[in-house]
Amino acid sequence: MSLNDEFRLSPAENLPERSLLKRVPLSLGVAIFAAFLFAWLAESVMERDTARFDLAVRNAVHGLASPALTHLMFAASFMGATGLIVCAILAFALFRHFLWRRAAIWLLVTLGGALVLDLSLKYAFHRPRPVPFFGPVPPTYSFPSGHSLFSFCFYGVLAGLLARRAHSLWLRIVLWSCATVLVLAIGFSRIYLGVHYPSDVLGGFLAGTIWVATMLAFDYMRQQNNKRSAATSPAGSRISQ
Repeated sequence: MSLNDEFRLSPAENLPERSLLKRVPLSLGVAIFAAFLFAWLAESVMERDTARFDLAVRNAVHGLASPALTHLMFAASFMGATGLIVCAILAFALFRHFLWRRAAIWLLVTLGGALVLDLSLKYAFHRPRPVPFFGPVPPTYSFPSGHSLFSFCFYGVLAGLLARRAHSLWLRIVLWSCATVLVLAIGFSRIYLGVHYPSDVLGGFLAGTIWVATMLAFDYMRQQNNKRSAATSPAGSRISQ
């Protein structure tokens, strides 16, 4: 079975104008709620109110350590950094081959925004790294987790872009399941390796939620404006008549 049998491969991307979240209030509501949670978490981090929680989770996770699991966690962490870059290059090549221009733009904006968020938030909070359990101390600040932020944005958006082009329900389920497991595994790996506090990982996921939900809201509004413009244009009026 070829990709053509599983995906809608329209050269002009003549796809139904559907957003991953159907309505602007819902996606904006998710973004605002995530922003409140992030603000509360960030304040708790700065006031050191998460210290007991972070220590308890770190110790519990470290108690699961084994050589085999450590190798697996290094592999998962790789998929949140170098592996993510490789996947992004492959995704851009796939989208270019099938002329999915809008999907390529979505990925580009997603990664660009995630990079700006990661750098600005890390330098805003200046949280030192914990002492790692495995591997060296990364050179950047700790809050929020860049691996968690980038993986949530990239793999989540990639799964959404592919799922909305998939014909079969089972393929959409597989895509979303793989993305969910991979994102959670990457976040867990950063705690397991000891290079992030658990609150860093939660902060990365919340920051990713804010960015993706905001993008969805603006994308839906853009679609609605395009529809209204087409309906009120002379050509659109003639068609409607």
